[in-house]
Amino acid sequence: MPRSRELLWVGLAAVAGGAVLCVLGWYGISGERFAERQLPYLASCTVPGAALIVAGAVLIGAAGRIPVRGPVPSPEAPEETAPPSSEEPPVRVPGGTLAHRPDCPLVAGREDAEPAGDAELDPCPVCEPWPR
Repeated sequence: MPRSRELLWVGLAAVAGGAVLCVLGWYGISGERFAERQLPYLASCTVPGAALIVAGAVLIGAAGRIPVRGPVPSPEAPEETAPPSSEEPPVRVPGGTLAHRPDCPLVAGREDAEPAGDAELDPCPVCEPWPR
C-alpha cells in the first residue's frame, strides 16, 4: 500500500477515535454537577480525544501532500531506452506516412524499411528525425 494511503487511514482512525473519546468525555461531564467531579472526564477522555483529532487532521493533511505513485514495474518489464540518435538519412516503411531514423524502435530490424528520399512524410513522434 502506498505511504500516502497508510497515512490517510491512520489519520482517519485517529480522528474517529478522538471523536469517540470526546463524546464519552462530554457524556461523563454532563452527568456531574460539580467541577471537581468533571475533571477526571476532562483528563481521561476529552483532552486526549481532542489531541487525537488534531493529530489525525495533521496526518490526513500530510497524506494529501504525498504524491500517490503508480504500480511498481515488475523486474520483467523492459527498461526505458534512450531516444534514438542516428545521423543516417531517414527511412520509411512501404506505404507508411512517417519518416523514421534508422535506429527508431518502430522500424529497427525491419527488412522492408526503405530510404525516405524526397517523399512528403510527417516526422515520427518517437524518434523525431527532424531537425538534426
